[in-house]
Amino acid sequence: MGLRDVLYGAYERRLAASLRQQRLPRHVGVMLDGNRRWAKARGANTAQGHQAGADNISPLLGWCEDVGVEVVTLWLLSTDNLNRPAKELEPLLAIIENVVADLAATGRWQLNLVGALDLLPAGTARRLKEAADATHNVDAMIVNVAVGYGGRREIADAVRSMLLEHAAKGTSIEELAEVFDVEHIADHLYTKGQPDPDLVIRTSGEQRLGGFMLWQSAHSEFYFCEAYWPDFRHVDFLRALRAYAERERRYGS
Repeated sequence: MGLRDVLYGAYERRLAASLRQQRLPRHVGVMLDGNRRWAKARGANTAQGHQAGADNISPLLGWCEDVGVEVVTLWLLSTDNLNRPAKELEPLLAIIENVVADLAATGRWQLNLVGALDLLPAGTARRLKEAADATHNVDAMIVNVAVGYGGRREIADAVRSMLLEHAAKGTSIEELAEVFDVEHIADHLYTKGQPDPDLVIRTSGEQRLGGFMLWQSAHSEFYFCEAYWPDFRHVDFLRALRAYAERERRYGS
């Protein structure tokens, strides 16, 4: 072990110790960005970049578990990503299927699928659902797996679900308009019943939401990390928690 590793380890331990008494998030959303650029920078192919990103998911969940996070949302595939060429999309879907199955097989976390599964190939949707169903009774940290996910699509699906529910009850449009409020939307989101994300982390240096949890992130704190997702380390996670703990949350005020 070199001097750099020793110093890095000492810094990491000191940072972790400083967080023990700090206010930490209940729900962390993570935009796993930069796999393709990571691969390009190393002369690797795109699939290798996505696989390197998949390999970093389990460590992240362990770090979240260690500090008491209750819910983690991982954005693995957007609705826009579904328009990528088949030669890129098919290997990516296979990698996602495998990593979700591997996470389920650990029995450590309760997996919850969020996204428009009807937009995915039938085989992919079936395998993801089987993996999530296998963790239904796991009493542990909830891991939302966002695949085929888009924030606008989620809100549209929530409105559609709400309208269908009230139509089934015989509620007229006029009656619904009289009582309609934001909770009607919240009750039909993919993450209904969960706390909204306190902290949203995006890797790769991009500083935009890109449609991630548009409704739920209204009061979230954001942390943008320069590292590509496959290079995201424990110390980067701790720095995100430190930045969150140091902020005064205003909840829109």
